[in-house]
Amino acid sequence: MEKWSLMTVTVLLALTVRWAVSLGSYSGAGKPPMYGDYEAQRHWQEITYNLPIRQWYFNTSDNNLLYWGLDYPPLTAYHSFVCASIAKLINPDWVALHSSRGYESQPHKLFMRTTVFVADLLVYIPAVILYCSSLKETSAKKKASTVALCILLYPGLILIDHGHFQYPLSLGFALWGVLCLSHDWDLLGSVAFCLALNYKQMELYHSLPFFCYLLGKCFKKGLKGKGLVLLTKLAGTVVLSFAACWLPFGTDVEQIMQVLRRLFPIDRGLPIDKVANIWCSLSVLIKIKNVVSPQTQLKLSFAVTFLSLLPACIKLTVQPSLKGFKFALVSCALSFFLFSFQVHEKSILLVALPVCLIINEIPFMATWFLLVSTFSMLPLLLKDGLLLPYAVTTPAFLVTCLASFSILDKTSAEDLQLKAFSLSLKGYVSWFKSFPRIVRTLFLLSLSLMGVLSLLSAAVPPPQSLPDLFPVSVSIVSCLHFLLFLVYFNVVILWDSKNSKSQKKIS
Repeated sequence: MEKWSLMTVTVLLALTVRWAVSLGSYSGAGKPPMYGDYEAQRHWQEITYNLPIRQWYFNTSDNNLLYWGLDYPPLTAYHSFVCASIAKLINPDWVALHSSRGYESQPHKLFMRTTVFVADLLVYIPAVILYCSSLKETSAKKKASTVALCILLYPGLILIDHGHFQYPLSLGFALWGVLCLSHDWDLLGSVAFCLALNYKQMELYHSLPFFCYLLGKCFKKGLKGKGLVLLTKLAGTVVLSFAACWLPFGTDVEQIMQVLRRLFPIDRGLPIDKVANIWCSLSVLIKIKNVVSPQTQLKLSFAVTFLSLLPACIKLTVQPSLKGFKFALVSCALSFFLFSFQVHEKSILLVALPVCLIINEIPFMATWFLLVSTFSMLPLLLKDGLLLPYAVTTPAFLVTCLASFSILDKTSAEDLQLKAFSLSLKGYVSWFKSFPRIVRTLFLLSLSLMGVLSLLSAAVPPPQSLPDLFPVSVSIVSCLHFLLFLVYFNVVILWDSKNSKSQKKIS
């Protein structure tokens, strides 16, 4: 009873913070002609409610794709239709074709904010609560409510979902997938992840760890016996799940191809926004878009991404374990973010989610990463007028983690899951004995640098000759952090002992 009382308090606190953030600005507020992501979501409701399904992804006189055309999978479109149907009952002007473009009012803002709260309450928050309640790792010796509080107070997701404006459904479905797999409900886990992938195509960041973990389980069971049966069931589950999501489009090949073109617009080339990945950081030195064609950019980014995630995927397939699965989710998503073709600042949340899931195992590194991930979105948050929520929620999250996990005391090689790696270096690296002190020093320097850049970005006008000085600095500093985190997570994965006590036996 006490456990659930604490969990109730945790959820109420998390909802209060979300409500407070939602009172502020949102993406594109009062900024015609395109407004922002808030208007994109509203416009999708307008389109899906007023137009037949066959026109949702096509450019027509009623659906100008240059004005926030649908570019997410069918499940997002269905969700928009459901929200629009409710909006129509409240105020038809909110989704009126053409005339509702750029609609802004306090009642409509309340409605849109409420739809995000409902998505949180129905999908994301229950998955977090059940995941934390089912944790079997006792190394951190923390109650489920404490872990849940840290996850639910992660500022990056709060600021984007309830500030910038975005729905947490794809991450919520992915988390349900992880939760199901942790209980050996492999078919349900596959359905949940298929829903995530059919809500946002960026869930491809998580697809390989799901695939490799389940394939590894099939190999363990034997592909001539139970493993073949499981593989057949999994394949059938995935096919049926996709078929159900794409059914309205499945009767017309041109419909399917148009949706795919909208989901993967490769002709755009590598991104030019200030994103904390390797391509944007390198653009300071060399303009890749001016050197190679979009097709070559695609091949280059695919090759680098594939090579960077290959070791973790091979290890997970050969030695499938829940611990390896969760760490591989982090490593692979981070590889996609750093090296893949088209990346948005918000895509770092796809890395942050699995990092949240291991915050009880490596609280120091997880907290550090989650702080950097929030900082990496600072230019976007400033653009949306979310400086105050950023300045409040980020330190609050740090204090919560310090109080919950005493993270500064969790910097030994064993605490960081680096004991096996340190033993392999014994006799070669003399400074490993002072490793905890070095890590703490780097962490404090990192916090100081992020704090200084945050203040400069918010309060100091950039030089006229370098108008993008602070956004570019934030991106480069964050990218360097992410590269080091990628090395760290891969070291943990590759040096993890096959017989580790934390590894769940695959029967």
